[in-house]
Amino acid sequence: MTFFMLSQMEATMTSRNDLARILRQQRIMRELTLQQLSQMSGVSPSHLGRVERGERFPSAHILRKIAKPLGLAEGELFTSAGYLSPQLGTKAERPGGMQLDPYVVAVLSQEPVEVQRAVAGILSVLKSIAQVHSKPSE
Repeated sequence: MTFFMLSQMEATMTSRNDLARILRQQRIMRELTLQQLSQMSGVSPSHLGRVERGERFPSAHILRKIAKPLGLAEGELFTSAGYLSPQLGTKAERPGGMQLDPYVVAVLSQEPVEVQRAVAGILSVLKSIAQVHSKPSE
């Protein structure tokens, strides 16, 4: 195996683990059990558990089913999973209206796609946290 192939495999495993961690953190922040997320999404709890542990990588179909119950935008989730390429353009705007500082855009554009995906995932989680905390208490 060449160094490039090993590096690519490590990057794939890292992005898989990052996605698993993001999904688990988001479920916990939404105070959902695997059973509750399963009922809301139609995905079996055992499959959700394997995805969260990084044992399985979710298909786009599964991501679409769990995005809304987790409070995540499909596009951001697909980007974190690597199904979509990050769209860090000159306007510094991401899907969903999230504004990025032009300096951040310039720096991220120099980083590997895996780093861009991780940052997009982190920003998505932070956005979700902000939305949960900005809602008036009932």
